[in-house]
Amino acid sequence: MTATIFWQLVFGFGAISLVSVGGGIAVLPEMHRLVVDVHGWMTDADFAQRFALAQAAPGPNILVVGLFGWHVGGVLGMLTAVLAMTLPTSMLAFGFSRLRTRLAGRFWLRVVERGLVPIAVGLIAASGLILAQGTATGWMPALVTAASTLFVWRTDFSPLWVLVAGALLGIALF
Repeated sequence: MTATIFWQLVFGFGAISLVSVGGGIAVLPEMHRLVVDVHGWMTDADFAQRFALAQAAPGPNILVVGLFGWHVGGVLGMLTAVLAMTLPTSMLAFGFSRLRTRLAGRFWLRVVERGLVPIAVGLIAASGLILAQGTATGWMPALVTAASTLFVWRTDFSPLWVLVAGALLGIALF
């Protein structure tokens, strides 16, 4: 991994981490823009596959950043991307939690917190659209994407069933 790629990972994921209101998945469109559109490190399909793999693995959703880093720069790329994504936002969250404790009960703080909810929902919805665009390359994948979305949205079943069904469908069709 070259020094240039190292710094691109640090500054790219570091900046993204600071706006990750709603969690790491909320900024998935910006991650996509960084690794696919800006740097061309992977294709839409590569991006969607790594996201699906990270979702199937136990642990936090932000594990996907490690897979992006691994793709770009091996083990060092993985460690760099994960630290760049988690360290700035962790420090920000720690500082905010201390400030929030001192300001608990203030009206304006409740207003700000409630105002962040629609932002997080919008960012997460944008993530879903980015992933759908990366996988919907024909009528069959578009149909599977739509059915998966409805299944997860309208049932109480685990989203892992969607991954299992998608894997079985992929094996059957290809």
